Amino acid sequence: MGLDSFWHWIILLVVVLVIFGTSKLSKIGPDLGNAVRGFKKAMQGDEEEEEAKRKSQEQLRADPPAPEGAASKARDTSQTK
Repeated sequence: MGLDSFWHWIILLVVVLVIFGTSKLSKIGPDLGNAVRGFKKAMQGDEEEEEAKRKSQEQLRADPPAPEGAASKARDTSQTK
């Protein structure tokens, strides 16, 4: 006498419709789809975030560009000699 009978499923469906209403049930599909898409994006975002971190660390290892004032002084001293 479990939920094997067709009538049990019909009664359960009617109770769910009465409690939640058809408007809320129609919104379940798109909401579930958005949740799955967000989850997939978050999983891919972790890999992209790691890649961005690695690139930023590589850029930090490079020599910083010389300040403009130092470059002009170096040119001035080489021209005067």
